[in-house]
Amino acid sequence: MADDLFGGTAADPPASARAGAGAGASAHDAQVPLAERLRPQHLDEVIGQHDLLGEGKPLRVAFESGQPHSMILWGPPGVGKTTLARLMADAFDAHFIQISAVLGGVKDIREAVEGARVAQARGQRCIVFVDEVHRFNKSQQDAFLPHVESGLFTFIGATTENPSFEVNSALLSRATVHVLQPMSDEDMQALLRRATEALGAVAPLPAAADRLIAYADGDARRLLNTFENVVRMLGAVRPIDEAALERSLGAQLRRYDKGGEQFYDTISALHKSVRGSQPDAALYWFVRMIDGGVDARYLARRLIRMATEDIGLADPRALRMTLDAAETYERLGSPEGELALAEAVVYLAVAPKSNAVYQAYKAVRALVKQDGTRPVPLHLRNAPTALMKSLDYGRDYRYAHDEEGAYAAGERYLPDGMDPATRFYEPVPRGLEIKIADKLARLRALDEQARGRT
Repeated sequence: MADDLFGGTAADPPASARAGAGAGASAHDAQVPLAERLRPQHLDEVIGQHDLLGEGKPLRVAFESGQPHSMILWGPPGVGKTTLARLMADAFDAHFIQISAVLGGVKDIREAVEGARVAQARGQRCIVFVDEVHRFNKSQQDAFLPHVESGLFTFIGATTENPSFEVNSALLSRATVHVLQPMSDEDMQALLRRATEALGAVAPLPAAADRLIAYADGDARRLLNTFENVVRMLGAVRPIDEAALERSLGAQLRRYDKGGEQFYDTISALHKSVRGSQPDAALYWFVRMIDGGVDARYLARRLIRMATEDIGLADPRALRMTLDAAETYERLGSPEGELALAEAVVYLAVAPKSNAVYQAYKAVRALVKQDGTRPVPLHLRNAPTALMKSLDYGRDYRYAHDEEGAYAAGERYLPDGMDPATRFYEPVPRGLEIKIADKLARLRALDEQARGRT
């Protein structure tokens, strides 16, 4: 089956879609998966991707202009990458050639080029669609370049991976990247209603519908396949409730809904286990969330937050490690990339802890919010013009690099009227902040000596 889709009406799919479903497949053929039967035939039947397909939006303009352009469609599974490519071929009456980079190779590329030449000879446009284009190596991707440049065909690549990392810069420069988003819950509700009508089934009860949508997590194909299987098991005339879903799907069904109370309880348990320096518990809650179907990229963002909030300057390497883990996941995806995130979880848990910067930041924000707008002291102001210099901007400023130890002892940097001994950041006696505290103590002692002499 094709990589992904939007919801659509229960009607005969276009010729390009039928080719993927099997020769002669009918919309009412029970052997054709529901997801394929509901593939849209027209742009207006597409559900979701309003940022790309709304009035005046990039892809809508491309369809209406009659001028297709080479593009990379980047987004998670089940959001419509294949569907958009097929709709574009139908809209422009173009010959549609699909290549799977997972299964294909140089031979398939050569055949696509020959097919495009045949189409060109009969005066027909050609669209070459490469599914999972990031799976092609550099030389395979380069093979498309001369033909894209000559206009032999319009190239459309689909990828679930960041094209900045996975698509050659030469090919990337010749294609517009369009980012597709996971389908919203509202879009998934609309798709579920279409699926219910297409199957002639009883609509699932609201709570069961919410569970199905949470399980699909923005993936239209997963929603349709799951719903179709449940209806087959339970029958079309039987109302589907949560208990029936649990019995039908078992371990497949997520243990919590995205955005539900259990979801937030579990991420809270992960965060608190890291903060509590318990690597085993942290790893347990991390795997629970992965097993529950949480987007690993969401977990990567939360780990970055933990590194800044709970480890901070006690171990600055923690932030870099979480960023590296997030980048590694973007390159490898699941399941391979999850190991990098797991390593970051364990590292954060065993790292020395400090929320000193976090507390200092909150304290300064609170002060600035309630305090007046204090002017910058004259000696700290920039003086790029003669007028500013005549107004004493920058006068008596002490350049730290010219001072002993590159430190201007006794210099004032806070606004006038604020106590120079004001403290927001107080290092904790753990990790690197032990050394930071020692250094600050030495510098403050120098300040006191200098002010005493003044």
